[in-house]
Amino acid sequence: MANSADVLNQLLGHPPTALHPVTYNYLVPNMKGLQKLLKAADHAKPVTPEPDLSQPSDDPKPPPTRPSPQEEQEAEPAPITSTADPNEMPSDTSGVNDPVKPGSSSASKNLMEISIFTAATEAFSKANTNCSIAESLKRCKEIVALAKTRNIRVRGYVSVALGCPYEGPDVAPSRVADITASLLEMGADEVSVADTTGMGTAPRTRELLRALSATGIANQDLALHFHDTYGQALVNAVVGLEHGIRTFDSSVGGLGGCPFSKGATGNIATEDLVYCLHSLGATTGVNVDKMAEIGDWISTELGRSNDSRAGKAVLARLRP
Repeated sequence: MANSADVLNQLLGHPPTALHPVTYNYLVPNMKGLQKLLKAADHAKPVTPEPDLSQPSDDPKPPPTRPSPQEEQEAEPAPITSTADPNEMPSDTSGVNDPVKPGSSSASKNLMEISIFTAATEAFSKANTNCSIAESLKRCKEIVALAKTRNIRVRGYVSVALGCPYEGPDVAPSRVADITASLLEMGADEVSVADTTGMGTAPRTRELLRALSATGIANQDLALHFHDTYGQALVNAVVGLEHGIRTFDSSVGGLGGCPFSKGATGNIATEDLVYCLHSLGATTGVNVDKMAEIGDWISTELGRSNDSRAGKAVLARLRP
């Protein structure tokens, strides 16, 4: 398996061709990690694909295929943040608002952002980042300060916000709110509040959201991150949606887990979340059929089961 440096150099030096700019998110555990990332970024020289000389340049090109009305509707760009339309979902780093001209590459417009982590309990902070909450926040502040000198977007995470494998399910919402506020005050562009263990329930999710609002934290500065260990992720996401949150983390095919929490499954499956949002009238810009195919493909490649119920149902319909 390639190490992180090899993967980073490959992405920076040989970015894949895409119809829209891509934002690459890098987990930065400490200042050393960010310094290595910046050094690699400074030395990376994207490779420009050589033109295909096998055909004359003035050869007629086939006209583009016009998408069906359904595809056009599903491909509508999503707004950057919450807007006057409560049904619109954000896509602030997806690049759908900045499409690339036909025949060109998105590589020159690709963006980089970093993620920083802390936790809502001391025990999990020690296990996950080998330091106390206070120490992790100090590290984060230094990382954010350096990132901002390079105009790099920063995403913070607060782990075990709704339950800890070491300290139990009763994590104080006020503590989560205080930590979230600290990350935003130091310059994080967004904070994802994470139910890492999947212990969260609808009432406790609602209580946490009220605590965050009472601290003065705006909905547009928040994302929610639900693992589906106890089958509550979709319910909790709807609670967040009703509260006004418009950014949710998910993983295609329900990939993921937590090495420090026995039995913890992956994030809410993207296919399940998008299917639910569409059923509620939300506009996401995501094609559920295509997402289901991706979930099936990656699950097969990894030799694991596909944990998306909506994805499997969609595939059954597409492949009679």
